[in-house]
Amino acid sequence: MTKTIEFEKKTKELIDNLKSVCANYGLGNDGNEFKIITQVFLYKFLNDKFIHEVKRTDPKLAKAEKIEEALKALKPDDYEMLTLQLNENTAHLKPAHFISTLFARQNEPKFADIFDNTLLDIAKENSDIFSVVTEGGEKITLFENISKYVTDKRDDFCKAIINKLVNFSFENIFHEKFDFYATIFEYLIKDYNTNSGGKYAEYFTPHAVAKIMARCLVQGKVKNVTCYDPSAGSGTLLMNLAHEIGEDKCTIYSQDISQKSSNLLRLNLILNNLVHSIPNVVKGNTLLDPYHKDKKGRLQKFDFVVSNPPFKLDFSDYSAQLNTKENHDRFFAGVPNIPKAKKESMAIYLMFVQHIMHALSDSGKAAIVVPTGFITAQSGIERKIRERLVEHKMLRGVISMPSNIFATTGTNVSILFLDKANTKGDIVLMDASKLGETIKEGKNQKTVLRHEEEEHIITTFNEHKAVEDFSVVVSYEQIKEKNYSLSAGQYFEVKVNYNSITPMEFNDRVIQYSNSIDKLFKEAKVLENRIKANLAELINE
Repeated sequence: MTKTIEFEKKTKELIDNLKSVCANYGLGNDGNEFKIITQVFLYKFLNDKFIHEVKRTDPKLAKAEKIEEALKALKPDDYEMLTLQLNENTAHLKPAHFISTLFARQNEPKFADIFDNTLLDIAKENSDIFSVVTEGGEKITLFENISKYVTDKRDDFCKAIINKLVNFSFENIFHEKFDFYATIFEYLIKDYNTNSGGKYAEYFTPHAVAKIMARCLVQGKVKNVTCYDPSAGSGTLLMNLAHEIGEDKCTIYSQDISQKSSNLLRLNLILNNLVHSIPNVVKGNTLLDPYHKDKKGRLQKFDFVVSNPPFKLDFSDYSAQLNTKENHDRFFAGVPNIPKAKKESMAIYLMFVQHIMHALSDSGKAAIVVPTGFITAQSGIERKIRERLVEHKMLRGVISMPSNIFATTGTNVSILFLDKANTKGDIVLMDASKLGETIKEGKNQKTVLRHEEEEHIITTFNEHKAVEDFSVVVSYEQIKEKNYSLSAGQYFEVKVNYNSITPMEFNDRVIQYSNSIDKLFKEAKVLENRIKANLAELINE
């Protein structure tokens, strides 16, 4: 445990050192700093991962005093044979790509070009496995020319970067698991965790929400399953889901309109031994051009779907294209109207909920973050969706979360759980809105769930427990009777407290209340006369 804390501290120090270099060359808080930090961090991770896997594969090389030099001494055919034996999560590097090689070359003329060309060559060599694709079929490779973001002293900037990388090694932390890398990833992107430029998901969903979604979705052992997020952001929900299932027992699929979030998701997949899923990461508009399809060209169906879609967004430019005959089955409840005054208030999340319902396999399960208002709306698309969930018997439950569980939005949220195999009912509706403690995060108030509260939510939901003023277990018929409301509060038993009083006490109270009412009426009459008098004076003036 102590070693883990030490490694975590050193990893965060590396991130801080890289940010310091950027600041020294005028890139502090610059929009391009994010690209530099994440790519350099990834380069270092892949370099150390390669060396680590080489040592595991070849015991003789593992004993070499200077393994990089031993690798350089290998014949080309032997080197290629060695790389073919490496773990599939390992990028293939040439000796010229090693950080130690660049460190030795840092005083050569035009070092910035050498540095950039090295990264570009690594990206080219590994493009088949490590590239994110666009909906048009273009590949977004691992790295780009990063020194171009520095306007002056490019060589010195690249030297400074290399010198920060050589004194640190990831090698001792490759055995660490999900929780370690989730913490590191959050620290890495914390300064860039805003939705500037992106149009879909938040880049980071609170771990408590992601963990609750994953652990309530995955029941028992599963294997060889597909996991999907149509508005993936940085992939926090998918990482938690994959960890709960087992990274080697699932394949990740995703789509998001933001290239920034797609790059973050790729980094997350690499850190969490899910490299095999990178080819399924797609940059594109899920609603307009869903990418993942089966061999017959139909939209692919998935075993597990998680999503924290954007709630409101102006998609008026292409909303008419969604309202077509081809999309009738997918968007069965319709497309939100375009408001005249506030186009940005279009409820785009309703389109994602419908898309997810369409994307579930026959036994598929889903967990979706929605505004709490969705679960009780008495008309419109919201109502039609809830009716479909009940009529088609694919509802598993709802958990209404505390307010401000997301520091970035004041909207109250609930988690909607779907399960196409839940035909008998036994639906859990939970009101967890009173849980958590409020803390300040920057300028915002945020509610944080305690560990025992998270466990209480998960256990109650998974065990189908009815807990007074907290959760109820209902049938599809009961939901119909309540006008398709999914709010737990509407199913709680109403308590009436009876007090025994004598007839005389009852009469005294009636007289007391009657006198109070008479007094209030008299006071109201006086105020009414004063208002009339004041109005008369104003008119006469």
